Amino acid sequence: MSQTTVWVSQETKKRLVGMKRYPRETFDDVIRRLMDTAEDDEPLSDEAIRGIEESLRDIKAGRLYTLEEARAELQAIWRTK
Repeated sequence: MSQTTVWVSQETKKRLVGMKRYPRETFDDVIRRLMDTAEDDEPLSDEAIRGIEESLRDIKAGRLYTLEEARAELQAIWRTK
């Protein structure tokens, strides 16, 4: 295994030390664990991306409901059933 030096601030080093699961865990293990949680094994589908884009357009156009408005509308629907 090859090694390299990575310069990090003292604050970052303290945080990495705090993330160790056990005292002798290597920084390589900690960093790999962090990278594994940051990677998305299941990318978004085209349909999901289109839905997100549509939602963003709705938000920018002001087509949205507050929680209270949505709750009131749903309650009205349930009352009619």
